[in-house]
Amino acid sequence: MARAVVLTGGGTGGHIFPMLAVSDALQAGGLSPTLIDMVGSRRGQERRLWAGRPEAVHFLLGRGIVRSLHPRNILSVAQLKLSTLYCVGRCLLRRPAAVVSFGGYAAFPMTVAACLTRTPLVLVELDAVASATNRLASRWAARRCLAVGNPTSRDVVTGAPVRADIELLDRSTAARERARRALGITTSTVVVVMTGSLGARSVNMAVAQWVNAGLPEDLTLLHVTGRRDASEVAAGTATAGDNYRRIDFADNMPALWQAADVAICRSGATTVAELVAISLPAVLVPLPGAPGDHQTHNATALAHVGGAVVIADRDVSGDTLSSALSPWLANPLARAQAEGGLRQLHRPGAASAIAAVIREVAHV
Repeated sequence: MARAVVLTGGGTGGHIFPMLAVSDALQAGGLSPTLIDMVGSRRGQERRLWAGRPEAVHFLLGRGIVRSLHPRNILSVAQLKLSTLYCVGRCLLRRPAAVVSFGGYAAFPMTVAACLTRTPLVLVELDAVASATNRLASRWAARRCLAVGNPTSRDVVTGAPVRADIELLDRSTAARERARRALGITTSTVVVVMTGSLGARSVNMAVAQWVNAGLPEDLTLLHVTGRRDASEVAAGTATAGDNYRRIDFADNMPALWQAADVAICRSGATTVAELVAISLPAVLVPLPGAPGDHQTHNATALAHVGGAVVIADRDVSGDTLSSALSPWLANPLARAQAEGGLRQLHRPGAASAIAAVIREVAHV
């Protein structure tokens, strides 16, 4: 009887989108979707993003542990224990060919179960520093796939997987012009702000300050606020000119990325991977308090090659954003050099490279 490959992770799009990209790559290589199990959290975005997928999906109890003495941690630990027992039972009964962990709290139960049942384990490190789950499991892993870093004998530097519509995005001058025409943009420079489906309040308020101070005339700012701050940003930018567009949530991010010259973003794994894949320079404002400060490490990797400017969350304001962007806005050659730096980091076909490692470990 053929045995399944289990992909586990989730909670946020930063884990879910890479899982989907790798699943698609496994299927493109001939593995039936009936032999792919997706295991994630009931509380994350999995239900929405996995809806209609052909793989078998499983949603576990549990939520992340708060890094403080918070009463909710008692329930979180109890749910993680129950989910881990469930996953151990599945591994003993189903004997999967391999478990592939993409990190995060949603991956913890199945990753621990793989270690306890000696199921072959592949770790996918999406950030510049490993997640807590993957650090704990690293000594039992058969292989590790790294987005960046210096590999050991068990490791492969594959890059970080991105969605096919991002991987194949045409960012040539002609394609950018077509994208701008489709969006009704006539200015020579486009800046896109995107900090996630909910949005980052500090960045949103700083962008509003910049807008109210006056944008350059030949610049269009596309501001994806996220749903949480949409109404407040709308009120705070009510008198903005026509070259400012506020968007609550964008389902067509590839079209916005295609039109952009520069971005303003957080520096989660998926965002950074997409910026690298499309060679889009960015001002990055890492999320403070992220586990292992991984967003700062991610941002620093891009800044090291000249593809990003990093602003600490406590320092972000309209003035600091304007100052960080000014060299790129004033000098197309500087933007081209930043794009070239990002191309140094790009590893095309990361999802296929990870799928190849999985097939080797799982013998499928």
